[in-house]
Amino acid sequence: MRVYLDNAATTPIDPEVLKEMYKVMETHYGNPSSIHGHGREVRALIEKSRKTIANLLHTSPAEIFFTSGGTEADNTAIRCGIIDNGIKHAISSPIEHHAVIHTLEAMQKAGTIKLSYVDVDGKGNIDYDHFEKLLKDNERSFVSLMHANNELGTLSDMYRIGDLCEQYNAIYHSDTVQTMGHYAHDLRELKAHFLVCAAHKLHGPKGIGFLHVNHKIKIKPFIYGGSQERNMRGGTENVYGIVGLAKALEIAYANMHEHQQYIQGLKSYMIDQLQANIPGIQFNGDIDPAKSLYTVLNVSFPCNDMADMMLFNLDIAGISASGGSACSSGTDIGSHVLNAIGNNSAGPSVRFSFSKYNTKEEIDYTVSKLKELCMAYA
Repeated sequence: MRVYLDNAATTPIDPEVLKEMYKVMETHYGNPSSIHGHGREVRALIEKSRKTIANLLHTSPAEIFFTSGGTEADNTAIRCGIIDNGIKHAISSPIEHHAVIHTLEAMQKAGTIKLSYVDVDGKGNIDYDHFEKLLKDNERSFVSLMHANNELGTLSDMYRIGDLCEQYNAIYHSDTVQTMGHYAHDLRELKAHFLVCAAHKLHGPKGIGFLHVNHKIKIKPFIYGGSQERNMRGGTENVYGIVGLAKALEIAYANMHEHQQYIQGLKSYMIDQLQANIPGIQFNGDIDPAKSLYTVLNVSFPCNDMADMMLFNLDIAGISASGGSACSSGTDIGSHVLNAIGNNSAGPSVRFSFSKYNTKEEIDYTVSKLKELCMAYA
């Protein structure tokens, strides 16, 4: 059996998305910047997709800008949000995605900003009292705190963060790559200035995403070279990707409750089976369904002697998952996320991440192989 449990890294493309993209590839090839009929037809597809996304998020199409994915969207929000608004202080957390941390660290090294990290507990939860103190003690801040951690699954309270940012006149950016299409984001209520999306995290194509920019914030282009995206991002648009992204998000919203219930059921089932079959198992991050992303489960195993071999052995068994060991080994410096929450387990840590295409039979197979491996290295 082959089992794919690395959906937080990327998801299989939904057949309906493929169908929609193929139809466009086959019949629409004009450059959307051209003024002739072929170009205008393709331009109409882009704007229809933009409107579809905006309607799902309850915002204006003018606030949606297509990018090459989440990393570009994060970089645009951070660099342009800070520089174009004269911000000198930024607040983030030590468990953010590298697209956020490395960007902010580079800006701090260049002397553009002073960077502060909010405290997180052993499950990756934000210390909101410390966060408010950082806001209060510094001049207007740029805040970058992700909605759900990509390794742990621990959720932040976006509404609480947004309210505090509004109170202290801060600019709020959230890396929503792991939650866009998995939770409903109502931008009429949410006090965020920047949100991001990567289509391949929600059964869409790779190489396409978007940045939501609240109309209250003004930024200059991150990429120059053309008048595309209303003069905000130069370069010919990824038309097929844009159409696929809109279709994937449309499908996600249409079936969101059903998928949440089904995938949370798989995650809870795997938690129960691991606890029943492998003594000494531990979970990294918050596994309370109210505080945790239902698609992600990070597990620390007690089989210390195979810390460097767990993923290799799972791969041989046909199981795809991701690593997350907090231990340093050779050139492997380990997970900055697990290090930040104080996980110093000598055993391997593995992130399993689920989608609507996974089954209980796959979970049973995976748990049985994990049990075999841990018994072999006991």
